[in-house]
Amino acid sequence: QVQLVESGGGLVQAGGSLRLSCAVSGRSFSTSAMGWFRQAPGKEREFVAAIGWSGSSTYYADSVKGRFTISKDNPKNTEYLQMSSLKPEDTAVYYCAAGGLRTSPILTSREYESWGQGTQVTVSS
Repeated sequence: QVQLVESGGGLVQAGGSLRLSCAVSGRSFSTSAMGWFRQAPGKEREFVAAIGWSGSSTYYADSVKGRFTISKDNPKNTEYLQMSSLKPEDTAVYYCAAGGLRTSPILTSREYESWGQGTQVTVSS
């Protein structure tokens, strides 16, 4: 059974930092491209960041570029999203996603095969 479990969300003041983690089990993590998406209340789920299976290629939404960093630790079967200089508009439920063996980051949600349950990030002004 494939499981993706996010952790690390919470309440933080604007300008602060958080690190989200996504622990993956039940599938080959080292050969999986990974991604992060988010969904704010009343809005559609949107792409945040993605990383290719080897970890050497990343891609970010313009809204988070320079503030967020995606990474994956293959021996630990864990993906991370380091978030800095957080803004109130970053408030959302953040979801991790696992895809197939892709060197390039996967940017569209429909191409991902497995999803986590989400973790809430709230940034206060």
